[in-house]
Amino acid sequence: QLQLVESGGGLVQPGGSLRLSCAASGFRLDYYRVGWFRQAPGKEREGVSCISLRGGSIKHADSVKGRFTIDRDNAKNTVYLQMNSLKPEDTGVYYCAADNSFAHICGLNRADFRSWGQGTQVTVSS
Repeated sequence: QLQLVESGGGLVQPGGSLRLSCAASGFRLDYYRVGWFRQAPGKEREGVSCISLRGGSIKHADSVKGRFTIDRDNAKNTVYLQMNSLKPEDTGVYYCAADNSFAHICGLNRADFRSWGQGTQVTVSS
């Protein structure tokens, strides 16, 4: 059974940092492209960052460019989202998602990802 589990969320002050992890079980994540998405209360789920199966294709939403980085450790079957200079508008539930179709490229369209985790809450507040 394919399973994705996010961790690393929490409460952080503006300007702070968090590192989210997306651990896969039941399948080899290195065959998949992986995306991070977030959903704030009352808003649509939006794409944040994605990485292709070998890391050759990476994309970030304009709102997080220069602040967030995404990387993967295929030996640990895990993808990470490093979030720096956090702002209150980064608050939301963060989900990771994976898909093995066209895995050598990535995009931020949530419809292109079939496997999803349960999410981890990130709150940026003073």
